[in-house]
Amino acid sequence: MGNHPIIVQKYGGVCLETPAKIRAVARSLADLHGRGHRVVAIVSAMGTTTDQLIQMAHQVSPAPNRRELDMLLTTGERISMSLMSMALSDLGVPAISFTGSQAGVMTDDSHSAARILDVRPIRVREELDRGRVVVLAGFQGVNPATREITTLGRGGSDTTAVAMAAALKAERCEIIKEVDGICSADPRIVKDAKPLRQVDFASLSEMCFWGAKILHFRSVELAQSQDVPLVLKQWDGVEHSTQVMKGVLGMENGRVLAVNSIARIEHVEIDSRDLNQGFEKLAQHLKQNSLSWPQLLASHFAAGKTSMTVACDTEWLDALLRTLEDATDLRKQREASSSVSLTCFGGVSSELPFRALQVLEHHRIVPDRYVLSPHSVSLFLSVENREAAVKALHTLVQQAYDPRSITNAS
Repeated sequence: MGNHPIIVQKYGGVCLETPAKIRAVARSLADLHGRGHRVVAIVSAMGTTTDQLIQMAHQVSPAPNRRELDMLLTTGERISMSLMSMALSDLGVPAISFTGSQAGVMTDDSHSAARILDVRPIRVREELDRGRVVVLAGFQGVNPATREITTLGRGGSDTTAVAMAAALKAERCEIIKEVDGICSADPRIVKDAKPLRQVDFASLSEMCFWGAKILHFRSVELAQSQDVPLVLKQWDGVEHSTQVMKGVLGMENGRVLAVNSIARIEHVEIDSRDLNQGFEKLAQHLKQNSLSWPQLLASHFAAGKTSMTVACDTEWLDALLRTLEDATDLRKQREASSSVSLTCFGGVSSELPFRALQVLEHHRIVPDRYVLSPHSVSLFLSVENREAAVKALHTLVQQAYDPRSITNAS
């Protein structure tokens, strides 16, 4: 089978939440294998297993050791990979499961949010050449210097899949979930959110950075940099729910593509003489408390204070706030807030921030700041106004999809 094309498929936790669903996925993998493909399946933990493990950790310890938390959380994916391999074998399909370290996923030494440094898929290639389906535990790897097991953070299985597809020079990487590809907003908030059948890498990266849950933004950046063909598919749905394109679709039309949000953003204030010292103090604090770097959304310096606006998963944010209680130069600056972002095809039109503010003012929502990037405008507002703001701003997406309302951004 050495010349047969390799397809990497990643299955989210909802697709694997019961033994019956695992068997159904196994039948799909068996069919793909039977059609002559070499198949690598990346699996997440079953259903809400990761959340349950985190809850269990906090029942044992109010501030779980990050290294031990990684050891605990990696068991979720190991359960999935073992059961999937068993289900494939029961169907008469030769299969083998590997952990991240066995598959050659090499990371830095950061627990809970490690980054992939290299992928050495020696055993994966050997088993594919033997005709086996290879089932890999996503979300995890190993630091080659310390030999410590690490996790890649929430959404890390997406990054595992893209990195493995790049290393294996796969024909394509398919991210399979129970939702219909990428939508113009979270369908749990906006009932008439529209599925997007094609999206370019730059727009998708912005959407994921600013809160779209469909993919982790690091996996999108990796797919673009490594030239990995990326497809998002609905489980048992259409052939290609969303195709990710290399180039920008259209010219500078500034059409609003989607609205996304980050539910929880924390604000940290640091006593410092300038912005550089503020970053130095934050870096030292994170290292002392074994915390990885968060997603930094904005920062500024004024009157001896550096302000940092950060986002991360709930567990990390909770851990950060606990460490700030005993800190002298760092403190929680204000209550948590949210962001709501508009992402556009071909770049943000000049008048979009004003249009967005007008829409929000009509709904009596007043953001306190905004951040502009080449493809997005992101507004920061109170947590209680987040969902109302998403619904309100989605009207700009609906207008954009009306051919009569599309104008050239020039």
